[in-house]
Amino acid sequence: MAVYETADLTAASYSVAIFGLAATAVLLLLGTAWVGRAWKLPVTLCAVAALVGVAAAWEGRIAWGAAGQVPVVYHYVGWIVSIPLQVMALYFFAATSRRLGAGLFWRLIVVAVLMVFVRYLGEAAYMNATLAFLIGLVFWLYILGELYFGGMDDAVREAESDAVRSGYFWLRLIVTIGWAIYPLGNFLTAFAGIPDTGELTVAYNIADILNRMAFGVAVLATGVLCASSETRRD
Repeated sequence: MAVYETADLTAASYSVAIFGLAATAVLLLLGTAWVGRAWKLPVTLCAVAALVGVAAAWEGRIAWGAAGQVPVVYHYVGWIVSIPLQVMALYFFAATSRRLGAGLFWRLIVVAVLMVFVRYLGEAAYMNATLAFLIGLVFWLYILGELYFGGMDDAVREAESDAVRSGYFWLRLIVTIGWAIYPLGNFLTAFAGIPDTGELTVAYNIADILNRMAFGVAVLATGVLCASSETRRD
């Protein structure tokens, strides 16, 4: 078992990610009892995404302790599962306000998986790095387009609850700003030639903590507020 130095920020970031995401997953699973029926699925999906983050951080921490570096695959195995789960949570979040088409659901899932997979192919040198970066960027922009101008945005605009509109605003902000770290890191490693000696991994871990924890808590908080509003009306 590796023993880490006090000043090892990379190992520390992995530990914080493991503990924080585990706590978030427990909170979200408990929170399924505090929300209405329509909210149980998006909250559970966020909990599963957090649990995937725990496993990915655990594997990455072991790799860091064994080799002093983290191969890029350790990041992508977590993202290719957790990001589509969060996209599913967004879809069902919006679906609490209005029924959405199945076509939109499958487009979002396929695009989310391909967005991560194509970037991995570029970083792993299985395809041209520039092409992979651009394709991944287009897929991310497509998801943002659906969030800002597509059916999910229309559904949330029609929502009766202000909590739903406020929660959707924060979720959309996380996908816009928080998820930007992933293509930015891809750009730095693929084009700027900056090696990951630990600093980029720390940035990824901080982003994963915020993106998964804040995302899940925002969904749960929205569901709880909606449940409280319904109780007051009754």
